[in-house]
Amino acid sequence: MNWLITGGCGFIGRNLIKELLHQHTGITIRVVDNFSVGKPSDLEYATDDFEVVPNTAALNWEHPLQIIEGDIMNADLAVEITEGADVIIHLAANTGVGPSVEHPRMDCTTNVIGTFNYLEACRKHGIKRFVFASSGAPIGECIPPIHEELACHPVSPYGASKLAGEAYCSAYYQTFKVETVALRFGNIYGPGSTHKSSVVAKFIRQAMQGETLEIYGDGTQTRDFIFTKDLTNAIWLGATKAGIGGEIFQIATNKETTVLEVTEALVDAMKACGIDGVEIKHGPKRLGDVMRNFSDTRKAKKVLGWNCEYELKEGLKQTIQWFVEPSKV
Repeated sequence: MNWLITGGCGFIGRNLIKELLHQHTGITIRVVDNFSVGKPSDLEYATDDFEVVPNTAALNWEHPLQIIEGDIMNADLAVEITEGADVIIHLAANTGVGPSVEHPRMDCTTNVIGTFNYLEACRKHGIKRFVFASSGAPIGECIPPIHEELACHPVSPYGASKLAGEAYCSAYYQTFKVETVALRFGNIYGPGSTHKSSVVAKFIRQAMQGETLEIYGDGTQTRDFIFTKDLTNAIWLGATKAGIGGEIFQIATNKETTVLEVTEALVDAMKACGIDGVEIKHGPKRLGDVMRNFSDTRKAKKVLGWNCEYELKEGLKQTIQWFVEPSKV
């Protein structure tokens, strides 16, 4: 299979590429990334056998991993680089509630038009499978667990832009028969999260630098924390399993954990790895933050054939070990 991955130099992308190249055969990967967060050198976490190409003329589907610099807002580039692909994994996006509140127009154009450009590329080339990285954010405030049949009432601009992406996926499946699969990721953590700003990666970096960890609000807001290896397995199934076109799946652990609980577990795990004396403080609550969020994953288990295997304690341990000694994970 020829895989086109947008945003492949980012946290999820490098973990996915590592799993694809090490666990599966017959995979050829092409990455498009604007290098705003991840850089080609970050893919050394996955493999040292990659090639950064200077222009589209140098692209081919013979090298196991080629990377080209480009922005998902470039519609012509999207059509050009996707020719010959069997599946598109659309990871590139503005991520997070905070940036979307500060820059809602940028969040909208990046997440909505960027997704549209690659769905259009699927239509023009007859690419059958399109996997969309979504989130629980489209749902907004509700009494959890979140499931696929809940009505969406997004709280943040980020949630609204992801909901628009899901809507376009549905339209392109219904009208153009592109087999779209939307995966609503929980709060992802794991090795390779160098630039990630979510709570686990950010707190590990801050603790290693001797900084105080700041929790927004009282820490009772809940999230569903999913380890990268469970996530990449879901993406693989989303890209390869037959008969799931047009579907949305919650990809999380079906466990509700407060931010305070995960912070305390993280502090204990860091102490076991020699990172001691970590201090915690509380700051103001963030605008657009949902208070409770965890997922009902029964549909993913039944239809996608996916199961979450990693407990939080083991996932945190592997994540901290990577930050301390990256070469050993």
